[in-house]
Amino acid sequence: MILNYLIQEFENEVKSTRKLLQAIPEKHLGYKPAETSWTMGELAQHIATIYYWYVGTFTQDVYDLASDKLERGDVNDIRATLALFEQNVEKARAALESLTEEKLKADWTMKVGEQVVLGPMPRGIVARGFLFNHIYHHRGEMIVYLRATGNKVPGLYGPTYEDGLQGQ
Repeated sequence: MILNYLIQEFENEVKSTRKLLQAIPEKHLGYKPAETSWTMGELAQHIATIYYWYVGTFTQDVYDLASDKLERGDVNDIRATLALFEQNVEKARAALESLTEEKLKADWTMKVGEQVVLGPMPRGIVARGFLFNHIYHHRGEMIVYLRATGNKVPGLYGPTYEDGLQGQ
């Protein structure tokens, strides 16, 4: 039952992530709000990359980021980032659909080489925190980046604040 809810949430939220990434103008990919921040292009690529991590999370009991290589493309090419996103969503969907309720309960660990960086913890907890919530967090950041550069923010859960102002 929980798995069905995760799949439905995944499908709904992919649409919102796609809308957000499609709203990013190429001319602002180099923007970053602070010296220690990612550029808009780096943040967009990171959002697209998180979907790739669904595969390692849902198909492996121990996911070693050090041995997993993903060709990401140029962070200054929004079309490349959108293509990466679409490829990773397909992989994520297949991995999510291969899950069982039992696998959601099984412990999962993330490592970088020999260093454990997350877990062990139930895969279902990882799905919520490391995957789903992680994407939502970075989408929120991207909304701030878009507003700071004067760009229109798409409505993800209904009209945006700016949409409401147009009616006044």
